[in-house]
Amino acid sequence: MAFRYEEAVPWGRSYDEYLRMFDLGKDDLRRKILGCADGPASFAAGMSKRGRTVVSCDPLYECDAGQIRRRIDATYEDVLAQTRHNQNKFVWERITSLDELGRVRLEAMSEFLDDYDQGRVAGRYVAGSLPDLPFAESSFELALCSHFLFFYSDLFTMEFHRRAVDELCRVAREVRIFPLVDYNAEPSPWVAPTVDHLKKVGRSVSIESVPYEFQRGGNEMMRIVLDASD
Repeated sequence: MAFRYEEAVPWGRSYDEYLRMFDLGKDDLRRKILGCADGPASFAAGMSKRGRTVVSCDPLYECDAGQIRRRIDATYEDVLAQTRHNQNKFVWERITSLDELGRVRLEAMSEFLDDYDQGRVAGRYVAGSLPDLPFAESSFELALCSHFLFFYSDLFTMEFHRRAVDELCRVAREVRIFPLVDYNAEPSPWVAPTVDHLKKVGRSVSIESVPYEFQRGGNEMMRIVLDASD
């Protein structure tokens, strides 16, 4: 599926959310990390402020900062309205209200935009998309994929998921994917066959609970390492 700017719905998660979504510890943060399908998340910006580097890859980065900001402005209210209509599918604990959700998301996206121009020059933001990433084999120690694989299970086939996880495994020694539910908070039908595929090709794969749950039931990630001996 080719990227189309006018169809992008930018919705960025924060640095703190990334830590919890992927259960990232201090040792993880010292690794060479790829964030795949990050969109306007502030993880790379937050890492840069802390003296560390993450490469974020997303087709959205074909656009300049002004285009991204205009797209955020055009879609922000619609996304909040959809969330309001489906409030029962979310856990309102750390984020306690729609107003707080809007504030958290706008803060994350503003932090991303503040870093974006400089980050593109520095190589922190690279335009690209699954299942064909613009990186050499084993370029990274850890790849993170947030709210893309499994999340859009009705839009992307099992074949796409197979190719995408194989590509992530090509460029990184370890892969973590979150969440394992779709955007309706329903379990993705592609999780089990993806696990089967990975085991058949010699990957070590596990489903692990994480200290993050905003979508109800969305508190697990898939963790993949290069082979069963790692």
